[in-house]
Amino acid sequence: MKTNAQTSLQPVYFLVFSLMLGFASPSFASDLSIPQQIIEELSTKLKDKLQDPSFGKDPQRVTEFVKREVFPHVDAFRMAALVLGKHWRTATKEQKQKFTYEFRDLQVRTYASAFSTQFKDWSVNFLPSKLKEGAKKTKIKTQILQQGKPPVNVDYYMAFRKEKWKVYDIKIEGISMVITNRNTISDMIRRNGSLDAVIAEISKKNQANTKLNS
Repeated sequence: MKTNAQTSLQPVYFLVFSLMLGFASPSFASDLSIPQQIIEELSTKLKDKLQDPSFGKDPQRVTEFVKREVFPHVDAFRMAALVLGKHWRTATKEQKQKFTYEFRDLQVRTYASAFSTQFKDWSVNFLPSKLKEGAKKTKIKTQILQQGKPPVNVDYYMAFRKEKWKVYDIKIEGISMVITNRNTISDMIRRNGSLDAVIAEISKKNQANTKLNS
C-alpha cells in the first residue's frame, strides 16, 4: 500500500538515492566539502547515463546499477529498524535479518522502477551544513534544481559507523522516507496479522519482480 505522496515522490527518490554514491569515505567526518564535490561529479555521470534512452528502458540494468552502486552506501539495517519501529523491538533475530534483506530488495526494485528520463536537466544546490567534531550523525541539506520547476528540498540523514558515512533516512520536502515506509509496513502488519506474513508478502513481490525483469 502506497500513499499518494510516496508514489509521486518515487522518481525523485531514485535521483536522490543515486546522488548518495560518494558518501563512503572516512575523511568525510571532518570535511563536508568532499561529499559535495563527489555528488557534483556523480551528477555529471548520471546525466550521461540519462542520455541513453535504452538504459532507463531496461529494468534489469537499472536494478543492477541501484543494487551495485547505490545501496552499499545505505545503512539498510538501521533503516529497517526505524521502519519497523515498535515491531523491531519484539522481532526475533531471524525476523530482523529476513525483513532487512527483503525490505532492502524491495527498495532496490521500487526505486529502480521509478527511473525516469525527466531528470536529464538538473543540478544540485548545497545549503550550509555543519558537522561538529566527533559527531556520528549529520544532515546534508540540498536542493534539486530543474528548469521551469520549483527547487526540491532534500535532506540526507547520515550516520558514521564502521568507518563509513551511510544514509539511513531522506526527507524530500519534509516527507521522511522512513516514516512513509513505517506507515505502510504498519498497515501491512495490521492487515496480515503478523510480521512473518508481511515478510512473506514482500518476498513474494520481490520474486515476482525478479521473474518479470529477467
